Amino acid sequence: MGLHSGASHPSLTPAVVSSAWLHENLDRPDIAIADCRFALEDPQLGKRQYQAGHIPGAVHFDLNDDLSAPPQRYGGRHPLPAPDAFARTLAVAGISSGVSSAAEQPTWVIAYDDSRCAFAARFWWLLRYLGHTRVSVLDGGWRRWQAAGYPLTTEVPTPKSGTFVPHPQPEMVVDYEWVQSRQTSPESVLIDSRTGDRYRGDYEPIDPIAGHIPGALNYPWLDVTDDQGQVRSPEAQANRWSQVRSADDVIVYCGSGVTACVNLLSMYLAGLPQSRLYAGSWSDWCSYMDPRDRP
Repeated sequence: MGLHSGASHPSLTPAVVSSAWLHENLDRPDIAIADCRFALEDPQLGKRQYQAGHIPGAVHFDLNDDLSAPPQRYGGRHPLPAPDAFARTLAVAGISSGVSSAAEQPTWVIAYDDSRCAFAARFWWLLRYLGHTRVSVLDGGWRRWQAAGYPLTTEVPTPKSGTFVPHPQPEMVVDYEWVQSRQTSPESVLIDSRTGDRYRGDYEPIDPIAGHIPGALNYPWLDVTDDQGQVRSPEAQANRWSQVRSADDVIVYCGSGVTACVNLLSMYLAGLPQSRLYAGSWSDWCSYMDPRDRP
């Protein structure tokens, strides 16, 4: 039917929907579309791509401007946005949480990118973190939509007036102190989502220090999808996490808390219990290793 559900969440909103499904449901009044295209090496690229063409009705959400707060001395390169500020951004995009009146239905939001879910998964996780579970990722993203020959537009939707009331779920996120206190606990598993060369410290293109948090296991985020950006089946996701399924506490991180969300999406599809995001990730962790902090 063109939908992926979490293995243990069949009655809930599917975590992944197909281009065919979105095309068939494009005109539904309860659906909103989030274009999350972005490039770390060229922060303006996503905006230019959106202006050049996007899925009809889609609103662009920028990683730096919308899906993150401004970076500080600590907290990593992409801190989580302030809930109230992000809620206002969602409301202007016509996204409603559905709690302002009994008759209002929560908006079903479909997020896509052109980076194998890297930024769409961040959006998916952020909405769930704010208590809005009616959100999905578009399988194959922009590439799949284009390849299918579905409609494109350069028209920018006029601002809307949704009502989004955030309900943050603090149990979904941890900070440096939490990770430091749990990293040697036998009940906890720490997952590094970066590519193997960055995990090993062979290569570090962004952060000032190479390596990984001691004790972390490496599950690269790119393994969640195939080379075409298609999300692998729930069965494949479940097999991928078979070694950590029984862990009581799973903490996931990456470079700055963005691509770790692709692994969190994978875990959801696999039917694992909710894992936690170390939002600051390696960029936060290594900030405490800075020589300026040493006596």
